[in-house]
Amino acid sequence: MGTSELVIIAVVFLVLFGGSQLPKLAKNLGSAQRELKKAMEEGKDEPGASTPKES
Repeated sequence: MGTSELVIIAVVFLVLFGGSQLPKLAKNLGSAQRELKKAMEEGKDEPGASTPKES
Protein backbone atom coordinates (compact mmCIF):
# COMPACT_ATOMS: atom_id res chain seq x y z
CA MET A 1 0.00 0.00 0.00
CA GLY A 2 1.17 3.45 -0.83
CA THR A 3 1.14 6.49 1.40
CA SER A 4 -1.84 8.02 -0.37
CA GLU A 5 -3.88 4.86 0.16
CA LEU A 6 -3.08 4.85 3.88
CA VAL A 7 -4.13 8.50 4.16
CA ILE A 8 -7.44 7.76 2.44
CA ILE A 9 -8.08 4.82 4.78
CA ALA A 10 -7.27 6.99 7.80
CA VAL A 11 -9.70 9.69 6.64
CA VAL A 12 -12.45 7.11 6.10
CA PHE A 13 -11.92 5.73 9.62
CA LEU A 14 -12.00 9.25 11.03
CA VAL A 15 -15.29 10.00 9.27
CA LEU A 16 -16.90 6.68 10.23
CA PHE A 17 -15.81 6.44 13.85
CA GLY A 18 -15.15 10.03 14.86
CA GLY A 19 -12.06 11.38 16.55
CA SER A 20 -13.05 10.27 20.04
CA GLN A 21 -13.50 6.62 19.06
CA LEU A 22 -10.22 6.18 17.15
CA PRO A 23 -7.94 5.63 20.18
CA LYS A 24 -10.31 3.01 21.56
CA LEU A 25 -10.52 1.31 18.16
CA ALA A 26 -6.73 1.30 17.77
CA LYS A 27 -6.30 -0.20 21.25
CA ASN A 28 -8.77 -2.98 20.47
CA LEU A 29 -7.08 -3.73 17.14
CA GLY A 30 -3.69 -3.92 18.85
CA SER A 31 -5.03 -6.29 21.49
CA ALA A 32 -6.59 -8.52 18.85
CA GLN A 33 -3.32 -8.61 16.90
CA ARG A 34 -1.33 -9.59 20.01
CA GLU A 35 -3.81 -12.36 20.84
CA LEU A 36 -3.64 -13.70 17.29
CA LYS A 37 0.17 -13.77 17.32
CA LYS A 38 0.14 -15.47 20.73
CA ALA A 39 -2.31 -18.13 19.54
CA MET A 40 -0.26 -18.76 16.40
CA GLU A 41 2.93 -19.20 18.45
CA GLU A 42 1.18 -21.57 20.86
CA GLY A 43 -0.10 -23.59 17.91
CA LYS A 44 3.45 -24.01 16.58
CA ASP A 45 4.71 -25.35 19.90
CA GLU A 46 2.02 -28.02 20.32
CA PRO A 47 2.94 -31.50 19.12
CA GLY A 48 0.52 -32.86 16.54
CA ALA A 49 -0.53 -29.38 15.51
CA SER A 50 0.75 -29.94 12.00
CA THR A 51 -1.59 -30.79 9.18
CA PRO A 52 -2.54 -34.47 8.95
CA LYS A 53 -1.04 -36.56 6.17
CA GLU A 54 -3.27 -37.62 3.32
CA SER A 55 -3.96 -41.33 3.03
